[in-house]
Amino acid sequence: MKYFILFAALTAVCFGADIFSDEFINEINKKATTWKAGHNFHPDTNLKYIKNLLGVHSDSKHFKLPELLHDSRDIKDLPENFDAREQWPDCPTLREIRDQGSCGSCWAFGAVEAMSDRVCIHSNATEHFHFSAEHLVSCCHTCGFGCNGGFPGSAWSYWVRKGIVSGGPYNSSIGCQPYEIAPCEHHVNGTRMPCSGEGHTPKCMNKCSNPAYKVDFKTDKHFGKSSYSVKRNEDQIRLEIFKNGPVEGAFTVYEDFVQYKSGVYQHVTGKALGGHAIKIFGWGVENGVKYWLIANSWNSDWGDNGTFKILRGEDHVGIESEISAGLPK
Repeated sequence: MKYFILFAALTAVCFGADIFSDEFINEINKKATTWKAGHNFHPDTNLKYIKNLLGVHSDSKHFKLPELLHDSRDIKDLPENFDAREQWPDCPTLREIRDQGSCGSCWAFGAVEAMSDRVCIHSNATEHFHFSAEHLVSCCHTCGFGCNGGFPGSAWSYWVRKGIVSGGPYNSSIGCQPYEIAPCEHHVNGTRMPCSGEGHTPKCMNKCSNPAYKVDFKTDKHFGKSSYSVKRNEDQIRLEIFKNGPVEGAFTVYEDFVQYKSGVYQHVTGKALGGHAIKIFGWGVENGVKYWLIANSWNSDWGDNGTFKILRGEDHVGIESEISAGLPK
């Protein structure tokens, strides 16, 4: 019997089941002073599934977009707290939390989320376009490996060169190419089907998959005017968001982040799992701690209604090192 218990314990360590336990969450909450952890995932979740969600490929840092530099004299005009959802209330995509499903497509989601916001922002809310993650994941072959990871910067370059069609979430009738990969239940007490952890990249189609959408595929394509990176500098990133809207960022996910619930995240325990892309849409100060305000793509029942805050100004876990953006045509 004791050998069985020992084997079970070793299996839990090897396959990461321990990071979903009460013990690990208690350990985090003892060490963390600026944030709280809790159960986001079912205790039986396989760590391999989490790693599969982290789709920023390790080679992405080698894809460099030209760097945009803002006039530093404008820094004095920046507010202490900024939330793009409040700044541009007539742009509904700013409030949307998407779900990448069992697919390492975060690199594409962070991009199309910010692109959708920026079309609305730069048209003074006269144009609303929901860019398709499906199209970008399946057809951008220079962006990496689809559901097996990609390069955020290359997604923005593809927008300028090739254009991206519209598309809503799974099983929707929104746009030309809605997302093909179903949301799955990786969370506690959920109602969706269980996550398999196996997400296959959809086949690229140069036509609309939604029969209810009556706009031609080629006509539906929207293009970016420019794509660029933003310097690894807190104020430059703030200026970019303040002037042009949300940006795509990337950072290293550690085991403790998986169980984030509230507050300003700072890594306190656990191993690195991989790189993850997200949308940064604001900043602020909470209890004297500066933070970035960020939308994740793991559905709205993860974290703080699908969002999280992370330490700002210290390039914590690389959050300020890989910022990608662009302007719509």
